[in-house]
Amino acid sequence: MSGHAAFDTLAAVRNLQGAGMDSAQAEAVTEMVNEAVSTSDLATKADLATLRAELRADLAALETRMTWRMFLVVGALLALATALERLLG
Repeated sequence: MSGHAAFDTLAAVRNLQGAGMDSAQAEAVTEMVNEAVSTSDLATKADLATLRAELRADLAALETRMTWRMFLVVGALLALATALERLLG
């Protein structure tokens, strides 16, 4: 997938400090979270929309192939039934 989630490190540090964490701890925690987010392979909404469109196209193509195969099988069965009727009838 593409892209990484945006993470506002300055806001995170300020929020942690506002909750009573000292500056060094807030910065260390923020750095750990930022590293985890930036190294993750996260899907964006655009990635999911692209995947959804690809899957829909694949399913439509599969439906078309299955429909043609069904017609071929029905045609073969009708031909077989006709041949058996002529042979036995």
